[in-house]
Amino acid sequence: MTIKEKQDQIIEEFAMFDEWMDKYENIIDYGKELEGLVDSDKTDENIVRGCQSNVWLTATEKDGKLIFNADSDAIITKGIIGLLLEIFSGHTPQEIATTELYAIDEIGLKEHLSPNRANGLTSMVNKIKMTALAYRAKQNG
Repeated sequence: MTIKEKQDQIIEEFAMFDEWMDKYENIIDYGKELEGLVDSDKTDENIVRGCQSNVWLTATEKDGKLIFNADSDAIITKGIIGLLLEIFSGHTPQEIATTELYAIDEIGLKEHLSPNRANGLTSMVNKIKMTALAYRAKQNG
């Protein structure tokens, strides 16, 4: 499934909920699906700067695709990073770096976050994209 197809699927999924409390519950579920990180991965190098809560992001390459994992000390934030990883994890660095993220706007998430959380969301997306660019640069030697 492409990144675009994953985003379309998430938009459809969120369209089933009328109330924002239900959408928040759905976001929290994405966080519950994350494996989380061991303490040794919760390093300064893996922290996502600009988030109100602590968020750590790791990436490994497998068969030319990036597999992300993340953790956070806040349940909503963990759900947000889980949602982003649902979209981006398992794709090539090229796809991740060049595919536009539109699902977040389509489901209305940014409008329902505090300014600090919205900034954190942007920081998470930037860290994912920058990680993909770094891996792409490595692949291209």
